[in-house]
Amino acid sequence: MVKANNLHHLAISTGDIKAQIAFFSDVLGTELVALYWMHGVEGTFHGFVKLNDKVSIAFVQGPKTGSIKPIMGVSHSGNAADPSAPGTMQHLALNVDSEADLLAMRDRIRSRGVNVFGPIDHGFCKSIYFPGPENLALEISTSEAAIDARAWIDPEVVALTGISADELEAFRSPTPYAGEGGAVTQPPYDPAKLPGTLSKPPNEHLLRMPDAAFTARMSQPDPPVRLAS
Repeated sequence: MVKANNLHHLAISTGDIKAQIAFFSDVLGTELVALYWMHGVEGTFHGFVKLNDKVSIAFVQGPKTGSIKPIMGVSHSGNAADPSAPGTMQHLALNVDSEADLLAMRDRIRSRGVNVFGPIDHGFCKSIYFPGPENLALEISTSEAAIDARAWIDPEVVALTGISADELEAFRSPTPYAGEGGAVTQPPYDPAKLPGTLSKPPNEHLLRMPDAAFTARMSQPDPPVRLAS
């Protein structure tokens, strides 16, 4: 069955990409693996810090980013318990493999002068909490085993969210899908269904392009630094 199976990267807007890279490198130990102009976005660059060989955190800085004022409770929650607007990142939780690693990370973070709460035992994971640059709400967690849905899907909360028994079963066991070899065509253009900039020109033209033509036009596979062969 084809499905999304991991996080590839999470992109976070920043007005100071150097400060974010420095924090994630020194405080959290992640390695900078990419820093280059963002493809197809004028005046914007992004950097990737590596969690493992397949998962990264990305930071995006454009010419207008620094002038956009964060609003606590709207754009940012401020911590893992407070709200933010729908569709925003409420907090970011990173993984370590054991409770010993969790305590070692707490030591590392505190040794850099950053306050840390925890661990808190949540049952299926144990977590520590701390702030990051630009009001990021950060968490590090560890789990000894996979989450058992039988124990962790609360019937009271299911009812409060309006999920029916049939919907719950579908959510727990999504319909298997093997794909059609890339043959499914683009749905008809409908700006009412498109979020953000996808509903604005010139995206209507791009959405109407054949897939192969779009890929050929928009792809930029060459790295900014050419390596000697």
